[in-house]
Amino acid sequence: MAGFISNFFGVGDNNSQDDDPTQALQSQNTAANQVANSRSTPKVVPMQGGKSVNSKIALFEPKIYSDVKEIASQLLKNQAVIVNFDHVDDDMACRIVDFLTGTVFAINGEIERIGDEIFLCIPENYEVSGSTTSQFDANKL
Repeated sequence: MAGFISNFFGVGDNNSQDDDPTQALQSQNTAANQVANSRSTPKVVPMQGGKSVNSKIALFEPKIYSDVKEIASQLLKNQAVIVNFDHVDDDMACRIVDFLTGTVFAINGEIERIGDEIFLCIPENYEVSGSTTSQFDANKL
């Protein structure tokens, strides 16, 4: 039984009595050379450096409806967008939010309100955690 356990873990003598001792010695030297060669080869995986395209967030304060095209193009490039509607009247802001809602739906993204007149539009590959503590005015947007 002890011989089986030793052979199982590679400690025991696998060679039979009638094997040539020089052949066993050569096989041991070959195994030792293979181990030495594998140690000399570094097994390091290089990490990609630099910034990812998805790490950018674009900020917009649209003043006219044509600015929405630029917002939509940023979303289509898989960039998150924060839109501030402080300088837009309420009717125009509602139309822009409706358009952006359709845009983020088309790209499997999300739109979230993060302030009274501030929205966050994110594409599919982003995740937002946390919540805002302030209450929003339901009459606005």
